[in-house]
Amino acid sequence: RRHTSFMGVSWARLTEVGLWDAVKDRLSDSPFRLSGGQQQLLCLARTLAVNPEVLLLDEPTSALDPTTTEKIEEFIRSLADRLTVIIVTHNLAQAARISDRAALFFDGRLVEEGPTEQLFSSPKHAETARYVAGLSGDVKDAKRGN
Repeated sequence: RRHTSFMGVSWARLTEVGLWDAVKDRLSDSPFRLSGGQQQLLCLARTLAVNPEVLLLDEPTSALDPTTTEKIEEFIRSLADRLTVIIVTHNLAQAARISDRAALFFDGRLVEEGPTEQLFSSPKHAETARYVAGLSGDVKDAKRGN
């Protein structure tokens, strides 16, 4: 019975992330035989199998091609209705595309947080404005006020 439950959860999560058709005939293969994007989807499927309330992702698409990145971003957005998704990224365009709220951490401290559109279009802090404009991003710049 436990095996049946495991297989059901596995099928459901692999289907949910859009990976089932690609791996259904290779379930015994090493995950390292999958492409980078497929490995990332597998990680998401494994994580979702335990029904988390919060999903923390660190640079979830950093080494992926634009098509796979778009697919994963769409999937991440679809999760927002049922769980909290926190993404750590240096990809400002991605943060602007897929987040409802954003925060800028710089040199180990929280500089600003709020609705994504507000943070990118009319930030309250000069440090945030410089960062989202691409004028800073280096700790030396922040300390010098450049």
